[in-house]
Amino acid sequence: MRILSLAENIKNYREKANQSQKELSEEVGVTQQVISLYEQGIKVPSLATAVGIAKALGTTVEKLVGDGTV
Repeated sequence: MRILSLAENIKNYREKANQSQKELSEEVGVTQQVISLYEQGIKVPSLATAVGIAKALGTTVEKLVGDGTV
């Protein structure tokens, strides 16, 4: 897994869904700061959190870690 593409994809899917980091964090059950760390590629979400992010953004984990086709 390329962390940078995961980070970019989380941000791209979040922006496509017109959600703020705060809104996404509340839906997933983490802090806004954690979403920011994921989007910067500093921290990698656990599988359970990645599933929650994907669900909240209307996509799949496979697409989040994929080539970035949003």
